[in-house]
Amino acid sequence: MKAFLLALSIACATTQAGTLFLPAYPDHVLVIDEATQKVLDTIPTQAGLPTCIRQSFDRKKIYVGTNDRNGISVIDVVSHKVLNHFVLNTGNRQLRFNSFAVDPSDKFIYTVVTEVVKQIDRYEVGKPKYAVIDLEQQKITRTADVPEEDIDATTGFMRGLMYVSPDGKYIYQFRESVVILDSSTFKVVDRIELAKPDFPGLSDVGMGPVMQSVNEPGFYTSVFNAEDPAVHRKMFGVARFDLNSRAVEFSAIGPSPEGMMGLEVTPDRKTAYTVVINGEYGTRRCEFWAFNLTTNRRTMSNEFPCRPRFSFGMSSDGKELYIYGAGFQIERYDAGTLKLRSVTDLQNDVTMAGLVVIP
Repeated sequence: MKAFLLALSIACATTQAGTLFLPAYPDHVLVIDEATQKVLDTIPTQAGLPTCIRQSFDRKKIYVGTNDRNGISVIDVVSHKVLNHFVLNTGNRQLRFNSFAVDPSDKFIYTVVTEVVKQIDRYEVGKPKYAVIDLEQQKITRTADVPEEDIDATTGFMRGLMYVSPDGKYIYQFRESVVILDSSTFKVVDRIELAKPDFPGLSDVGMGPVMQSVNEPGFYTSVFNAEDPAVHRKMFGVARFDLNSRAVEFSAIGPSPEGMMGLEVTPDRKTAYTVVINGEYGTRRCEFWAFNLTTNRRTMSNEFPCRPRFSFGMSSDGKELYIYGAGFQIERYDAGTLKLRSVTDLQNDVTMAGLVVIP
C-alpha cells in the first residue's frame, strides 16, 4: 500500500510539471521539461530564426514568427509537429514584421508589415501597413495604411503589440493610448487616450508589454507608468483592460524605477512579480519585486546578477521565476524567497523571442 501511495504521489508530481517552449538559434524551438529542465525535443521551425512566439486562444498550438525569412510556423503543443510553415519573402522583396496577434478562429494573423525591395543600387523601404496573413493560403491577403499619427508607435522591435478581442471583431494596440481597430477594415473605431485618464492622481499613462502567463481570456493585464499632475512624480502600478467592455482599471503602487520588464501573475491571480532595472553598465542593478494584488502593495524584493540582455518568465504553477535569453543558460529562482534555485545549461543559444509555458 505504501509503495502504491508513493508511486501515486510521484505520478501526481510529474503531471503537475509543465512544459516550456523556448525559441533558440539558429532556427528551432526547444521543448523543455519544467521539472528537470532537460531538453525533451528540438523542433525546427522550417521558416527561419524565431523572434516572436504566441499561443493560440485554445492553447493547443504555438505560432512562431521569424525575422530572417519573415515566416510563420505553427506547432502542435502535444505532438511537437509543425502543422504549417511558410515564408513571406519572395525574390528581391521582403515583408518584415516584428509582432503579431492570432485570430481566435486560428485562420488569420494580424500584424504590421514593412515592405523592403532590393534594387540594383539601393533598398526601397515602404511605409508600415496593417496586414492580414491567411494561414491556409500562406500569404498576405489584405493590407491597409497605418495612419500617420500611429506610424512611430507601430515600428521598431516589439512595438505596436496587438491583441484580438475574444469575438475576433476588434484589434487592440496598447501604448500611450489604446487604439482599437475594426479587424475587417483596420479602421480606427475608438481611441482611449491615457494622457489624461479619468482617474484622480494620474496623468501621462503608458502601458507596458504583457507577459505570457498574465493573459486570461478577454483581458489584458500589464504594468503601467504614470505621473501625478501636481508635482509630476513618476509612479507605477497594475492596469487591467477588459477587451469586451473596454473598461480599464488602474491600481497605483509606488514610485517608478528606471525600467520594468512587464508583469508575471500567479495562477490564482493573487501575487505578481516583475524585474526592475536601475542604472547603466557598471552601476546597473537588477531586482525581483513581488506584489500582493489584493492590497496592491510590494511585499518583497531581492537583487540578482544582471545579464547584458535577458528575458523574464514564470513557471506554470507560479512557484518559480525564470531568467533566460541571449545566452545558453536558464536560471530558476524560488518565487517564495526570490533566491536562486538552479542554473541549467541548455546547450543552445536562446533568442529573446519570449517563452510559452504549458501547464
